[in-house]
Amino acid sequence: MRYASVIVIAYLLGSIPFGYLIVRTTQDADIRDTGSGGTGATNVSRRAGKAAGVLTLVLDALKGAAAVVIAKLILCLPVFGKGELVSSSFESAYWWVAAAAIAVIAGHIFPVWLQFRGGKGVATGVGVFLVLAPISVVLAGLVFVFIVWRTRYVSLGSILGAVAIPLFVLLQSVFIQRIDFVAPIMCAAMAGVMLIVFAHRENIGRLIDGTERRFR
Repeated sequence: MRYASVIVIAYLLGSIPFGYLIVRTTQDADIRDTGSGGTGATNVSRRAGKAAGVLTLVLDALKGAAAVVIAKLILCLPVFGKGELVSSSFESAYWWVAAAAIAVIAGHIFPVWLQFRGGKGVATGVGVFLVLAPISVVLAGLVFVFIVWRTRYVSLGSILGAVAIPLFVLLQSVFIQRIDFVAPIMCAAMAGVMLIVFAHRENIGRLIDGTERRFR
């Protein structure tokens, strides 16, 4: 029951539609009727301003981090670091943490409260991996900033930054700071990438067609 609860809690946390709620409260509008139709920070900033977009970004990242922290607490794992004991029982628990990480991203993209029509999962993924592999997030953030700076496409930066996460997780563990039980972390990263890329499928089509909106 404990193991199932971490997935349910993570999904429900992820499905809290902060962007939708912020726009509904401040603009009395449905953010899904604006721009890309997503509930994430970029679309919110287009409808309700940059301050609302930043608030959405922070809250979406926090729910991703919270899902992982709660999963670790429920499973009696150290929130940061490896603690005094590293054992096979820890490895089994980390697979459930990885499942929670995937569930919170899925909850953001497919929220039950909004007929499974949510955001792109990027900010929530950032929150997840700030807890699991923070150095990797910093490196992926540099990729994101560089791509957006060069192209002005937030969607392209988000996609390439997300795709870089599994690579940076591996490189971090090998060359910078060893990540204990890296296999479940890698699986969570790869599953998260697939979800995020899927959520950007319409953006990818517009990028190919040359009709994607640039960030200003």
